[in-house]
Amino acid sequence: MRLILLGPPGAGKGTQAKRLMDRYGIAQISTGDMLRAEAAAGSEVGREAKAVMEAGKLVSDDILIRMLGGRIGQADCAKGFILDGFPRTEAQAVALDGMLEQKAIKLDAVVELRVNNSALVDRIAGRYTCAACGVGYHDAFQKPKRAGVCDACGGETFTRRADDNRETVAARLVVYHDQTAPLLPYYQAQGLLGGVNGMAEIDGVTVELFALLDKVA
Repeated sequence: MRLILLGPPGAGKGTQAKRLMDRYGIAQISTGDMLRAEAAAGSEVGREAKAVMEAGKLVSDDILIRMLGGRIGQADCAKGFILDGFPRTEAQAVALDGMLEQKAIKLDAVVELRVNNSALVDRIAGRYTCAACGVGYHDAFQKPKRAGVCDACGGETFTRRADDNRETVAARLVVYHDQTAPLLPYYQAQGLLGGVNGMAEIDGVTVELFALLDKVA
């Protein structure tokens, strides 16, 4: 099964992707992880990407597509893959289609995690993690059993991402929706687009995803 998972920051793509990996035996491909891995490995395209990133520039679509072409040929993608965070624009979607066509590979589904923007801001802005073990908490939805003490390791130091504030999150959502909006009719026209309620409880989102994708599988 070959999937694209769409959704704004904080929609839960990473959590759901891991569950999809386990269920269908497919690999999750995050472009950020892929870029770091290729740069660390010192491959030709990895060196190109590293030079661009070190110059403070954005890695081009051409480089990303070439990286993806190599990544989906690896053994863990034999049964399929989930693209998480790519494509972000219609131009990237067109380039991705071209690369997959050259490899005689077809996408099976594109799934959008549909969210409410204001609720998502609340969800992201309240996140924090234990500095020692990385377990995540939330000011409103998931507090430690003992205030100020991590349930998992007993640590008493917590951190918040600098960009997990209301203003930054709201701006990120505007950018996401501006860029990604054209992708929905693009994939709808190909008969690939489906959607689930990304604001449901985590397990509820998973159930809805499985119900949708089991039909595809």
